[in-house]
Amino acid sequence: MKHVRVRLERLDEAFHFRATNAQGHAVDIDDATAREDGRGKGAGPMELLVMAIGGCSGIDVVSILQKGRQRIDTFEIEVEGAKPTGVSPSLYQHIHLHYILTGDLDPARVRRAVALSLGKYCSVSKTLEKTARITASCTVNGERFDAWPEEG
Repeated sequence: MKHVRVRLERLDEAFHFRATNAQGHAVDIDDATAREDGRGKGAGPMELLVMAIGGCSGIDVVSILQKGRQRIDTFEIEVEGAKPTGVSPSLYQHIHLHYILTGDLDPARVRRAVALSLGKYCSVSKTLEKTARITASCTVNGERFDAWPEEG
């Protein structure tokens, strides 16, 4: 069994923490809603969840496409999460990922890579799907289409 360890250090009198992993990479975490100016000094914990699903799935998609000899020139992922307000805990009910790629790519292979990632390989997706409906769409070389789950 693999163990993941991080260390968090509180940096100010409010809610600003710095999380550091075993390799020394750091992420600042804060609660912007608790600050008078509404500006945090880091990402919020729930923002980190949608960043995590994007990062996890992005790594899967790159790996799958590279194994399929698809050339990626540019790759961006836009992730949007929807959760209720005024309740605690406020869990994501819907998360949508939109993959934007350019390169020598077969759109069907991109759609398959996204489906494999979100449906099978992405640990973050598999964790979040317990409370959130996860959907995805793609734009490949300017052509947009729904990717996952397949309708029908």
